[in-house]
Amino acid sequence: MITITFILNDGTRHSIDAESEANVMQVATFNDVRGIEGACGGFCSCATCHVYVESAHALPAPAADEETMLTGTAAKRESNSRLACQLKLGPELDGLVVRMPEVQ
Repeated sequence: MITITFILNDGTRHSIDAESEANVMQVATFNDVRGIEGACGGFCSCATCHVYVESAHALPAPAADEETMLTGTAAKRESNSRLACQLKLGPELDGLVVRMPEVQ
């Protein structure tokens, strides 16, 4: 199991244990985490799963399609912005902390 902590807009933290076959967006939507919509179902064709990675995990750089969505669609992009659908879970992401943006 991998634990992911979601920080909601009101500062509430929700830690969820997840299977390594999922991605962060799936974990959020399957567990009714407020702030992640995932309108495209995880196909990297929207930015409704935009999050800010708050932990110091080493993540691979965003692929070109994720970069395009973050640049053209995500509200208030920051240097730690990622699309949750593109964060595939594995043991290296245990303890990941992500914060929801004010709006998607």
